[in-house]
Amino acid sequence: MAAVADSAGDEVSRAGAQGYAAEWARAVRRLGFVPLSAAETERLLLVHTVRLAQALRSEPFSGQPAEDVGRALVEAHLAEPRMLEWSVRALGEEFLDRAMPAGAYPGNARQRIVALQAGLSAGFARALRDRTFSQQERIARSAWQARDEVEQALRDSEARFRAVFTGAAIGIGIAGIDGQIIDVNQSFADMLGYSIEELHGTDVTALFHAEDAAGMWELYQEMIEGKQDLVRVEKRYHRKDGSMLWTDLAVSLIRHDDGRPRFTVAMIEDITERYALQQRLRFQALHDPLTGLPNRTLFFETLGRIFETAAPGRRLGICFLDLDGFKAINDSLGHDLGDRLLVMIARRLADCVADQGHLVARMGGDEFVILVDGGDGLDDAVAVAEAALAAVSAPVNVGDQQLAVSASVGIVEGPVAGTSASELMKAADTTLYWAKAEGRGRWAVYDSERSARDIARSSLAAGLPAALDRGEFVLRYQPIVSLLEGRMLAVEALVRWQHPELGLLGPDRFIGLAEETGLIVRLGEWVLRQSCRDAEEWRRRFPAARLVVSVNLAARQAEDPAIVATVSDALSTSGLPAELLQLELTESAVMGTAGEPLRSLHRLGALGVRLAIDDFGTGYSNLAYLRRLPIHCLKLAGPFVEGIRGDGPEAAADHRDERIVDALVRLAHALELWVTAEAVETGVQAERLRALRCDTGQGRFFGSPMPADRIAARLAGTQGGI
Repeated sequence: MAAVADSAGDEVSRAGAQGYAAEWARAVRRLGFVPLSAAETERLLLVHTVRLAQALRSEPFSGQPAEDVGRALVEAHLAEPRMLEWSVRALGEEFLDRAMPAGAYPGNARQRIVALQAGLSAGFARALRDRTFSQQERIARSAWQARDEVEQALRDSEARFRAVFTGAAIGIGIAGIDGQIIDVNQSFADMLGYSIEELHGTDVTALFHAEDAAGMWELYQEMIEGKQDLVRVEKRYHRKDGSMLWTDLAVSLIRHDDGRPRFTVAMIEDITERYALQQRLRFQALHDPLTGLPNRTLFFETLGRIFETAAPGRRLGICFLDLDGFKAINDSLGHDLGDRLLVMIARRLADCVADQGHLVARMGGDEFVILVDGGDGLDDAVAVAEAALAAVSAPVNVGDQQLAVSASVGIVEGPVAGTSASELMKAADTTLYWAKAEGRGRWAVYDSERSARDIARSSLAAGLPAALDRGEFVLRYQPIVSLLEGRMLAVEALVRWQHPELGLLGPDRFIGLAEETGLIVRLGEWVLRQSCRDAEEWRRRFPAARLVVSVNLAARQAEDPAIVATVSDALSTSGLPAELLQLELTESAVMGTAGEPLRSLHRLGALGVRLAIDDFGTGYSNLAYLRRLPIHCLKLAGPFVEGIRGDGPEAAADHRDERIVDALVRLAHALELWVTAEAVETGVQAERLRALRCDTGQGRFFGSPMPADRIAARLAGTQGGI
C-alpha cells in the first residue's frame, strides 16, 4: 500500500493523503463496528484515498474507480450507512483541500468530485445489494437443505418405528384417550389370538380380565387425566379362545405440544410361563414338601395379615398340636414309615377342619398348628382341638403296620387386639407343654396367671448360676434337740436364697429348679462346705457341745462319682471331724441306690460320716435292704408327727398316727438306728414323742431355722462359751 502511495507522490500530496486517510479511519471506527485494527483500517483507506485522487486527475475522466472503492468498502465490512454518509460528505468538502496539492487538480474538479461521490454511493449500494442477495440465497439454500434433512429424518424415524413396531417380539398397541385401539403390531395380536384388523377400534377394557378390570380402568383414567405418565404392572388378559394370558404391561402417555393427552402406547410381554414358574416356586417356598400343608412361613404371613387388618372385636384361636411319642416311632420303625405317618396325619387334620375353612400348617417335625379365625369364643377352639385329637387317634395303617397315635394340643383363644403374633405363638407353645405334661391325648387352655408363674419360675432358674457365683445363697440352721435331756445335739443346714429383688426365698422356690437344671450338685457342694466351716467354728469355740451338722444330700449328688472325694475334701479343708457331719438322703433316693451310688454310701460310712434317711415313712422301704445300708438315723416324716395332738377328741380320731410313730420308733431301735421326729410344733407333741422313746426332735417348738451366729449364741448360753 505504501508503494502505491509513493508512486503517485508527484500527483497526490502524500502527507495530505495520509492525513485524510487517518481522519477517514477514525470516523468509520467511531460510526460502527470495524473488524480490522486501527492501523489496518488506516492503511486500507489510504489506498482508497490514493485511488480516488488518481481518478480525479485521470484523463479521460471516469467515475468507475469510485464505484470500485464503494464496493471495496462493503467487502471490507465497512458497510454501516453512516460510514457511507461520512465518506461521501468528506469527499465533497475536504478531499480537494487535504488530499490534492494546490493547483494540482483540473478546472472542472468540482464536477468530477460530484461524479466520484455518485460512483462511490452507487458502488456501495450495488455491493450491499449483491451481498444481501447472496445471503438470502444462502439462507434459502440452508432452509431447503434443513427441510430436506428434517423430512429425511422423519422418514428414517418412521421407518425405524415401523420396523420396531412390526418386528418387535413384544406386543405394542396404540390407543386413543377414549380407550379405542388405533393400531397394534402382529405380536400384540398373536398374544391375544386376534388379527390386527379385529383389534382396530376395540375398547381396551374389553380385553381386561374380569378381576382386574376395575383397577386397570382406574389406572387408565389417571393416565388420561395426566396424573401419571407411565404405568407398569403385571396383569391378566383374555385371549380370544377364552384362555388367560399373564403379561408384563407398560403403558406410556403421549402428549400434545401443549401438554394435553394425545394417545397411549402399551407394550406387553407374555410372562405366562414365568408367572406359572413363580407360582410353583412360591408354593414350594410356602408349603411343606412332605405333607403339602402350608409351612411356618405361610402360617406366619397369614397370621401377620390378620393382625394388620383385624377389625375391633375380632377373635382368633390357635391349636398347637404335637404327636405323642413320635420319636419312638421314628427310632423303632424307621424315618420312612415316620414320614408316611406324618403325611396321613396331615391329611386327616386338613380334612377334619376343611368345612370350617381353618388353616392347617406344619410347623416342623411332628408339630402342626390350626388357625381358628373368626370363631365366637373358646368353645370353638376347643371343638377344633377335640376334632383334631379324634382324627389323630383313629388307628393308622402304614404299610403292614397298624399304629395307635395320640397327640397333645395347646389352645390359645382371645381377641386380636392387645396381643401380637409372636406373643400368641409363645403362649401356644407354653400351653402345648402343659398339655404334654398332663399326659397323652390331652388339650390344655392357656392361662395367663399360670404362665406368669412359669415365667417367674424360669426367671429364677435362669438366675441360679449367677446367684451362686455372686454369693446370694445363705444358710439357716434348725436345732435338733434331745427329747430326753432337752439339749441341742445337732442342727440341720437349710439353704435360703437372698434374692436381690424378691427377698429371702425358701428352698421350695428354687431347690426343684436346681435339680432340674443340674445346678443342685454345685449348690449342694457349697452347702456342704459352708456347713462344715460353720460346724468347725462351733466345735472350736464350744468343744464340749459336740454339735453335729446335718446336711441334705440330693439324689443327683449321691449318684455323683466324686461325692466321696467332695465330702472328704470338705472335711479336711474345714478341719471338722467326720463324726460331726451327718448326710441326709430321702427314703426314695436311698432305696433306689445300686451299683456305684451304693458303694459311695458305704465309703462315706467308712469315713465316719453319719447317714440319715429323711422323710422316712413316706416311701416304700425294703427292710432287709435297709438293714444292709450304713444308716445311723431315721427322720420320721412330718405328717405322722402332725397327727399327734395330745389328749382330746381330735387326738382320739388320729390315734392311728401315734401308733404308726410308735411302730416306726420300735422298728428303728430294732435296727439300732437313732430316731428324729420332724415338724414338732407343740409341747404336747414333744411329750408324746418322748413317751414313745423317740430320741430327738426338730421343729418350731425347739427353734426356727436361724443364722450360724445365733446357733453360736445359743451354745454360749447353754455352756457359757470359751
